[in-house]
Amino acid sequence: MIVRTMTEAEQQERKIISPDGNWDSTRLLLKDDKMGFSFHITTIYKGADFGMHYQNHLESVYCISGEGEVETLADGKKYALAPGSIYVLDQHDKHVLRAFSEMKMACVFNPPLHGNEVHNSEGAYELDADPVGQQA
Repeated sequence: MIVRTMTEAEQQERKIISPDGNWDSTRLLLKDDKMGFSFHITTIYKGADFGMHYQNHLESVYCISGEGEVETLADGKKYALAPGSIYVLDQHDKHVLRAFSEMKMACVFNPPLHGNEVHNSEGAYELDADPVGQQA
């Protein structure tokens, strides 16, 4: 059994802050936990407006708190996000996330992340990033 708190995860270098200042993510489950997915609590900062395109991962995102929107770039559709909303990137959807207030999100990635990933220039996570604590 795995039992871990947010505080422990943050102290174990599982809290990652985006270089662009849009979000931070505490990664509670990672590839090394051998669950087949990773689970993160991510804070999207108020005013964040950025594109992502997870070409290597599928993601489900559940909004715990805050308000914003996600826009799918293929068709320009915008979807309101508020507590209780989920969006699922089941087609590697290219999208933009906007935070009208600070948003707390629960995120699941398949395949699981190693832990230290941040978005590349395409807005994706690399498939074979270095494990936490190991720099390339």
